[in-house]
Amino acid sequence: MKLRFLASIVALLLVATAAFADSRATDAIRKARVAIGSESALAALQSIHYKGTLQTTQKVPVDGDPNNLREESVVLGIDIIFQKRFQQRMTLRSDRVVETTALNDYEAWVRQADAANETQWQVTLLDSQQVKRLRANTWENLYFFAGIERRGGTVEYAGEARSDDRDCVKLIFSHGENIVFTRFFDKSTGRLVKTVTESGGEIREEGELIVQGLRFPRKLLNKSADGQLATITFESVTLNERFPDDVFAVPTLRLAR
Repeated sequence: MKLRFLASIVALLLVATAAFADSRATDAIRKARVAIGSESALAALQSIHYKGTLQTTQKVPVDGDPNNLREESVVLGIDIIFQKRFQQRMTLRSDRVVETTALNDYEAWVRQADAANETQWQVTLLDSQQVKRLRANTWENLYFFAGIERRGGTVEYAGEARSDDRDCVKLIFSHGENIVFTRFFDKSTGRLVKTVTESGGEIREEGELIVQGLRFPRKLLNKSADGQLATITFESVTLNERFPDDVFAVPTLRLAR
């Protein structure tokens, strides 16, 4: 198993409309951040370290027959680190394989190791589009909706909508290169209700963990476009640890002397 979202009058009208849309997006983002914690706590955040489990299913052949498949539950250990500015490391652990995916600014890689003997491993470098996606994902997890324009992205106010039986404000966060997160925020509380990726996947949050005055979800429910569900349950969230660069750097083979 591999462990592996314009004429002057017309121009004036469009500028005014864009400014109004930006104001509404700004207001929604401000409310969403208040729902997470204080601006001082958000500004002070440098890293997040999650530990927990990931539960999903895989299709396995019955009696070795590849045409006869059954779904089997899988529970993996998961360890995720996000660190400013653009560093990320996620490790998934089964009883057979340990897979680590990491980002170190503009460099990203995946390493697969034997769970019984982690000195046996192989590493693959990720391509530029995968690097861009990991950078977007890292920003999304550390900057809490604010300032996407500073990294060349955009946020669009897309109106009000109903989601999960709640009145919501809909914002579209685009990082370019077909990397888009459409988010629905509760209109009254600012709490995040649902995220939809450009591929049609949906992410919802359940429960909460309060850490140093910031609110994090207890669970993340990830449903792919084909309906497969993966649930991440966080057992702990630690803030502002300092991780050295070599935690995220491409692994190198160290020969015994």
